[in-house]
Amino acid sequence: MLLRLLRAYLRPYRKLLVAVVLLQAVTVGAALWLPSLNADIIDIGVRNGDTGYIWRHGAWMLAVSAVQIVFAIAAVYYGSKASMAFGRDVRSALFRQVTDFSAREVAEFGAPSLITRVTNDVQQVQTLVYMTCTLLIGAPLTAVGGLVMAMREDVELTWILAVAIPILVISIGNIIFRMIPTFRLMQERIDDMNQVLREQITGIRVVRAFVREPYETDRFRDGNDRLAATALRGGRLMGLMFPTVTLIVNVSSVALLWFGANKVSDLEMPPGSLIAFLTYLTQILMAVMLATYMAALVPRASVSSERINEVLSTPSSIRGTDHPVAPQPGPPALQLDTVGFRYPGAEHSVLSGVDVRAEAGTTLAVIGSTGAGKTTLVNLLARLIDPTDGAVRVNGVDLREMDPAVLWDRIGLVPQRPYLFGGTVASNLRFGKPDATDDEMWAALEVAQAKGFVEAMGGLEATIAQGGANLSGGQRQRMAIARALVRKPDVYLFDDSFSALDMATDARLRAALGPWAGDAVVVVVAQRVSSIRHAHRILVLEDGEPVGLGPHDELMVTCRTYQEIVNSQLTAEESAGVVGS
Repeated sequence: MLLRLLRAYLRPYRKLLVAVVLLQAVTVGAALWLPSLNADIIDIGVRNGDTGYIWRHGAWMLAVSAVQIVFAIAAVYYGSKASMAFGRDVRSALFRQVTDFSAREVAEFGAPSLITRVTNDVQQVQTLVYMTCTLLIGAPLTAVGGLVMAMREDVELTWILAVAIPILVISIGNIIFRMIPTFRLMQERIDDMNQVLREQITGIRVVRAFVREPYETDRFRDGNDRLAATALRGGRLMGLMFPTVTLIVNVSSVALLWFGANKVSDLEMPPGSLIAFLTYLTQILMAVMLATYMAALVPRASVSSERINEVLSTPSSIRGTDHPVAPQPGPPALQLDTVGFRYPGAEHSVLSGVDVRAEAGTTLAVIGSTGAGKTTLVNLLARLIDPTDGAVRVNGVDLREMDPAVLWDRIGLVPQRPYLFGGTVASNLRFGKPDATDDEMWAALEVAQAKGFVEAMGGLEATIAQGGANLSGGQRQRMAIARALVRKPDVYLFDDSFSALDMATDARLRAALGPWAGDAVVVVVAQRVSSIRHAHRILVLEDGEPVGLGPHDELMVTCRTYQEIVNSQLTAEESAGVVGS
């Protein structure tokens, strides 16, 4: 998974990576040349008392060091550029994929997990790429080059490397093998913590209203303790790595000095060569140590890449067709042909047998008890989900055969829970129409009965807090309605969008909505009979099945379920008045 992700998203930056390899090669070459120059200074310059030789070779060492520094800086620069671009591209791909998901995929992964995957998981893989470009590429070059240079100084002492390196690799490999499941569990713990925090921050008022702070504190503490315990377990394993490496490096250095000193005393090896060999030994083992440090990052990055690929490889259940069909010209018309919907694995359908048509200039109302399938019907009309039976058509074309972008451009949806984005009134209204003029926005606000409170707030540039937290429930609904109205779509979908409005505001809004949406299809889902009794036709749902379809007066005579809904909201005298209205 990790290699596949790296291959896919690092391919555009191959030139940068090649440059990094070449720069690192020069840097490593310079670093390996320095001990040899130092050995010559000791064995020739110092031993013979040749000051000129010392100065000349010292100047060479300064020049080589300068080259090493310059090329190292350039390697880090280009490596950083490649790794940051990689992270940007993966986050963009994840964002596009998540925004294409239907409600089904979002519910399957969960919002907290998706947030973690787009942020923390990408960061783990990006860190691996950065460390690879700045450290890991130079490690094998140093190890191989250092081994060659050490053998040039003395072949017999290389047995110390032949013993030290396998011991180091086996020790670190065992630690890494134990770290992989720990890091996988850690990412899951982070998901859990994100979910707890998200629920507590979003529902803070409910928590306080029911005095549940102690319970929520305990819930946060439990999740935090589990995350901390997992992190400590991974930290302890990672903490074993550097002492292990340090121990092996120091023991190897002592062994080299022990056996090398005997060779120097026997005149089998000059002292400068011993110091150079010691430097090469340290460089080789430090390179192995850097490689093991990188190896410590690989398990977590591997787990993160699996989670990233899981999102990227999950297709949205709402997909466009390779050959989209354009809607037929003419006034908009909405048709549901024996539509049904069943969630995967469910025993019963949420909707079944819905067969209704709505023409331009008409209002179709949908009413039913809680859980009757009203919101599911709206989601089908907006193609947030696809029907499992039947078809939904606009101007005779099945929504599944249309380009989703074309469909959504023709629909104005006001969801059951209106959400406003942090910004201004104007920025929220322009979600519906990016090029909307001030006059168009004020007109939509007036129809939505929101002009008064927007003026009191300071006009179109008035601040809107995240989620519309600085507005009341009714104000948020009217702002969401205005956002759909400013778009002037062919189809309006109001999913219980008038529930927070008082009766007078509801009546004024509906009166103003008629002329505004006169050429469009209007679908209204409501719980209040007063909000829909003037609709051209009313669809009554019960347990996901249509049990009545017609105008208000007709349903009061022919549909028992509708009669019960009306009678539950009105007194007998009011009910009689409604029938005659």
